[in-house]
Amino acid sequence: MKYPFIKTSLPGPKSKELLEKDKKFVSPSYTRPYPLTVRKAHGMLVEDMDGNIFLDFAGGIAVNITGHTHPKVVEAIKKQCEELIHMSGTDFYYPLQVILAEKLAQIIPIKNEKKIFFGNSGTEAVEAAIKLARYYTKKPGIIAFYGSFHGRTLGSLSLTASKAIHRKNMAPFLPNVFHAPYAYCYRCLFGKEINNCQLECLSFIKDFLFSKVAPPDDIAAIIVEPIQGEGGYNVPPEKFMKGLNEIAKENEILLIIDEVQSGMGRTGKWFAYEHFDIEPDIVTMAKGIASGLPLGVCASRADIMIWEPGAHASTFGGNPVSCAAALATIDLLENGLISNAKEMGEYLLSKLHELQKDHPLIGDIRGKGLMVGVELVKNRETKEKAEEERDKIVYRCFEKGLIILGAGENSIRFSPPLIIKKEEIDAGLEIFEKVLSDVEKEEKYK
Repeated sequence: MKYPFIKTSLPGPKSKELLEKDKKFVSPSYTRPYPLTVRKAHGMLVEDMDGNIFLDFAGGIAVNITGHTHPKVVEAIKKQCEELIHMSGTDFYYPLQVILAEKLAQIIPIKNEKKIFFGNSGTEAVEAAIKLARYYTKKPGIIAFYGSFHGRTLGSLSLTASKAIHRKNMAPFLPNVFHAPYAYCYRCLFGKEINNCQLECLSFIKDFLFSKVAPPDDIAAIIVEPIQGEGGYNVPPEKFMKGLNEIAKENEILLIIDEVQSGMGRTGKWFAYEHFDIEPDIVTMAKGIASGLPLGVCASRADIMIWEPGAHASTFGGNPVSCAAALATIDLLENGLISNAKEMGEYLLSKLHELQKDHPLIGDIRGKGLMVGVELVKNRETKEKAEEERDKIVYRCFEKGLIILGAGENSIRFSPPLIIKKEEIDAGLEIFEKVLSDVEKEEKYK
């Protein structure tokens, strides 16, 4: 059977029943770009309530890095569930928690010894990083970036600045948080191009924030995504990340790298910041770390994580079942998936650049490994954002059996499981190009 395989109208009858109950009982705050109901999934394929089968280019928002229900991950989960599910890693000791912490300390490229704090999600990992930075430095200030997404709990939300809807009616936020422009080079806030860029975005921190509102002696940390996720899959130039690292070191400010979406092999390296030859003080990670089970990590140099017992904890953090899944995930990454992410990412980028030649809606293509963004524009000269067209393309791809998601206001993210093969990339892009062509014809793009 050729996949994807769509046999009913979407949503199908069983899916409609579920959607009605969801509307009645579930919070309306969740963002659902289309009515995909998920009954089961294996590898690259997802099946809905009505037996329709979809090709997954979203990976559970970059979570299912080993594919859906990978046999080795499932085996590790089953084995651990038969022995121990929970006793609270806050009050007692889990062997697997210690084993995982040691393993992470080995693979996280930070000099010297490292320590690990376990939570349940990316936003919890960021909350831990905020608290740790303040605890260690005894300073209140945090610098984050426009376009950033660090989570939705109140502390991490105070750092998030990708969409106003995230913050609407949620104030007051964490005090002493300051935002600076990110190196979003396709839409530079200072009107510069790569060839005449003087890193004005970093000068903003040094010449404006530090001198006007945020003296460096009051700043505990700078937090940054090495590749912005929710903000549009924006890849900064190496000189931006290196310059940011220098600013932090020169002013004795901790550098927090948020690898929640970009980490665990997605970019063809363990962590995206490795592409920029920098060294953070604190790293946060979650999403793909346990192939779909809840797990968040805040890692730092051992000399930073010196808070006393009771300063921070988590009842469920480092749950033994999640730790077992994470160890199985890491084993799979070490034994081929990271290299596959690099190889398939290069292939995906090359195919997308070929499409760009014939499709004027594609304004920019950027990414590393299997973290790839395509920004859509109404006009390549003016770069007018094609927001409605983006949403239309995402929905129609779903109707044809391809699961993709938006990022930012007018970009599409490609974040498939790291098990993807060339033939699956080709199948997905065949659907994407067909939908792209149809939308361009309707909108009369030239």
